[in-house]
Amino acid sequence: MIRLGFFTRLLDRADAAERYRLAIAQIVHAESCGFDSAWIAQHHFHEDEGGLPAPFVFLAQAAAQTTRIRLGTGIVTLPLELPIRVAEDAAVLDLMCGGRLEVGVGPGGNLSAYKAFDLDSAERTTLLVRHHRALIDAWAGGPLLGGDRLYPPNPGLVDRVWQATFNVDGARRAGAAGDGLMLSRTQPRPAGSPDLSLPDIQNPMIDAYLAALPQGRAPRILASRTVFVADDRDEALRLAEIGLARQRERYAAIGRGGFVEGMSVRDQIAAMDIHIGTPDDVIASVRADSVLTRATDLTVQVHSIDPPHPYILRSIELVAKVVAPALGWVRHDIAAARHVA
Repeated sequence: MIRLGFFTRLLDRADAAERYRLAIAQIVHAESCGFDSAWIAQHHFHEDEGGLPAPFVFLAQAAAQTTRIRLGTGIVTLPLELPIRVAEDAAVLDLMCGGRLEVGVGPGGNLSAYKAFDLDSAERTTLLVRHHRALIDAWAGGPLLGGDRLYPPNPGLVDRVWQATFNVDGARRAGAAGDGLMLSRTQPRPAGSPDLSLPDIQNPMIDAYLAALPQGRAPRILASRTVFVADDRDEALRLAEIGLARQRERYAAIGRGGFVEGMSVRDQIAAMDIHIGTPDDVIASVRADSVLTRATDLTVQVHSIDPPHPYILRSIELVAKVVAPALGWVRHDIAAARHVA
């Protein structure tokens, strides 16, 4: 049975404090609707990419206002961090929230941030591998340089690490480590294959992950997808026009404007792998995604539509009440009651 997650990119049209407040409200609402997990991304510096540099600080506030929903990082840009500090922050937060923390890590997509941290982005994979090893060793209780050991100890986090990747090599690395695999909501198509579908790209990644997974290790495959559900299709498309116009501006600012230049909103929805419309529209669209038949977790986000807050809350409700159950998801409390019966 698939688990259902909500992913917020904190891109509401507001200042940072209000964005953080709204994102907490969305996570609280997701919990009330029965979602199994909530995820946030770390982004340094760039307001238009989310502007949340301190994910563990944010999740501590989310933890204080929720009781059941699992809380995850999707992702911590691990090459930019001191791995022992990540290990410490995660260990403390996990103990304070009753063992609800999931830790997604990856190299990150903002290469200019490496310059600010006085690091070479060309070394990001090497740094990721090194820092990942230090992180796991610290949680596992091994001796650190100098002989100290992590305090507070929290070895349970070793089994709650996820690695995000855009390629087969990264998927194979996640599998070999016994970690979960995080697949993106969309990703660039290979040169020469602009019409390749997202499942065509990601199914080989799943194959590599499963082949590398140690024997006896249960797979954890999280597929993030852009899903915006509304009561009215025309209203959803109207909001898509607004949000995707902002996305085109962001692409132009970073030199990727050619990717969507001249596209209609419907073409842009297809090119960016967006599932949008009424519940019936979205159910049909998501069912066509073969990756989701192999995923253990489906995590939905409204980026790059980024509609106003009330529409996000309504989309959360419609996903939980209509869309996800049609895909085989069962609320935790209902599943528990069935198990008892």
